Amino acid sequence: MIRVYTLEGLECANCAAKIERNIKKIEGISDVSLNLINTTLKFDVGEEFSGDIYQAVSKIVHKYEPDVSVLEKRDDKGEISAKTGKSKAAWLIIGSSLFVIGMIFEHAFSFALSEYIAIGLFAVSYFLVGTKVLVRMIRNILKGQIFDENFLMGVATLGAIGIGEYSGATAVMVFYMIGEFFQEMAVAKSKKNISELMDIRPDYANLLINLSINEYKKVDPQSVKIGDIILIKPGEKIPLDGIVVEGEAMLNMAALTGESIPRKAGKGDQVLSGSVNQNGLLTIEVTKTFGESTVSKIIDLVENAASRKAKVETFITKFARYYTPVVMALALLIATVPPLFFGGLWADWVYRSLVLLIIACPCALVMSIPLGFFGGIGSASKKGVLVKGGNFLEALADMDIIVFDKTGTLTKGVFKVTGIKNEPGFREEQVLEAAAYAEAFSNHPIALSILDEYGERNEREVNKDSLSAYTEIAGHGVSVNSMGQTILAGNEKLMKIKNISFKESDDFGTKVYIALDNKYAGCILISDEIKNDSKNAISAMKGLGVRKTVMLTGDSSEVANAVAAELKIDEVYSSLLPQDKVEKLDALRSQRQARKSLAFVGDGINDAPVLALADVGIAMGALGSDAAIEAADVVLMTDEPSKLIDAVKVARYTKKIIWQNIIFALGVQFLFLVLGSMGVASIWEAIFADVGVSLLAVLNTWRILKI
Repeated sequence: MIRVYTLEGLECANCAAKIERNIKKIEGISDVSLNLINTTLKFDVGEEFSGDIYQAVSKIVHKYEPDVSVLEKRDDKGEISAKTGKSKAAWLIIGSSLFVIGMIFEHAFSFALSEYIAIGLFAVSYFLVGTKVLVRMIRNILKGQIFDENFLMGVATLGAIGIGEYSGATAVMVFYMIGEFFQEMAVAKSKKNISELMDIRPDYANLLINLSINEYKKVDPQSVKIGDIILIKPGEKIPLDGIVVEGEAMLNMAALTGESIPRKAGKGDQVLSGSVNQNGLLTIEVTKTFGESTVSKIIDLVENAASRKAKVETFITKFARYYTPVVMALALLIATVPPLFFGGLWADWVYRSLVLLIIACPCALVMSIPLGFFGGIGSASKKGVLVKGGNFLEALADMDIIVFDKTGTLTKGVFKVTGIKNEPGFREEQVLEAAAYAEAFSNHPIALSILDEYGERNEREVNKDSLSAYTEIAGHGVSVNSMGQTILAGNEKLMKIKNISFKESDDFGTKVYIALDNKYAGCILISDEIKNDSKNAISAMKGLGVRKTVMLTGDSSEVANAVAAELKIDEVYSSLLPQDKVEKLDALRSQRQARKSLAFVGDGINDAPVLALADVGIAMGALGSDAAIEAADVVLMTDEPSKLIDAVKVARYTKKIIWQNIIFALGVQFLFLVLGSMGVASIWEAIFADVGVSLLAVLNTWRILKI
């Protein structure tokens, strides 16, 4: 059974990692994920678990964060405590001000008491901003939890006080708490962004009570059932998916698709929850409950995306577990070995070890990397691309081969008349009219495309009363009599069995040959139209460095090759059954370069096995499709292949920022570890290596949120 808790007040990335790691150790609990951004703890409780799950989880949470509240019911608003933030800011301002005044007394004045006044100011400042750290350090030591940032800061600053470095000790604590405050603000900023994204969640639904007078009452969207009728007034969000039964309006779907251009909706049209009614009054019959509606699924996808961690994110979490104890051990050796065995001065080597302790906190990496991936996922969502986790964002950035399905992905999936070839003595309109009369009783997609074309050109339907002697010739075509004239419509086999002399067309698409009174009149070409931006998407993928583009389709080789040639796709495989697609994709996976990924783009309905097999499965044109959302790792919320460009660009920008943070943070820290152990770096340089790097990494990560 899936359980979800909100850990209200959790803001420490290191503590979050420890909580997640220890809950995973509980027997009977699996699939544990702790999302620091929305402070959500999610896990699966098996039947083998015995005991009070809430107590077990609370015990672990309070072991590391006693002040955090464990709530079974979520707030769902993604809000942070403004009161808590203001309180912390106030204490920081006072403490920092006293520190600055102390520095002035220490360096600008030289009267008898100036030194003592400075020390007094440093002491007050230290305890104002650092009491929380010292209390947490003592509490954690009593619980056997030593290797954390509270211990590092506490020991480093108390040690500095012990050797007379009062200003340095106070500076470390003040700047550490300022850094922690800004990190919390970064988390708050990300929460705010997600809260804004979640603004598509409807607050109410206008449930129709009396249809004749449009009487309604406001109800919770979760209480509305399938088949209920709801009213959507101008300016309101559509709360549930449904079909328009009355009215007409322009819908703003930017929150769902990333597109700012409104779409028209009228009677019989399907509308999706999360859209905003810009004008007009709509009456809608509900087709999905709130839990199954588009807006609910989008919210769930975005909120839970952080639970799937990227490889680099997992690596940094493990790295931080071992990095801090190793540096602490090194600091202990530096503090004791030289004075004991080589005659070094205790004060000098203890000072060096304290510098190392200050540098040892991996806050910059532990905070900025998950924040970066979550920022990338949020930015992609705003562009109409739903990414289900940091691992899939990473796979998008490392794409080497991209494989496309054809129908509904690169093409519109709708048959359309693309050409009419008439023989001498026959007019184009005459050929089309004959074909329309021949296909008047058929529901085949090809027949419907001919009837649609006839209706559009003539603004009228076929007069079926004029038809007689209708005969369907299986596998060949149709014979019908219209006002004394015999019409034959079908493939080349029909022409041959009727002994009609005709010219076989070599054009791309499906051909319907037409004969009137046993005389060949012409040919109608029907094809599945290529989407307007498919060519641009393929070209852009190559421009972004994707090494190979491939198309897999169950269509004939003739049609597949024509589409591939038009779009300049590198490889094409046609006439494939679903199992053939799986085999072909498996073979293509072996061709990708080391540490690179293969992506498959399909419609998400009949391509589920291939979507699952790919390193990253991308559902195309999947808005409102349950099958697509379930099967794919990435969901493009419109049917535009060009959304792939946005997806890859966001993924690569996110990866670029994250690696900038990793290289910068590790580079600076390793440099100052060496300088500190050699006695070159002072406590002030250590402050920059720890707090300064953390602040710069978090600020750099904010660039992702601004994409």
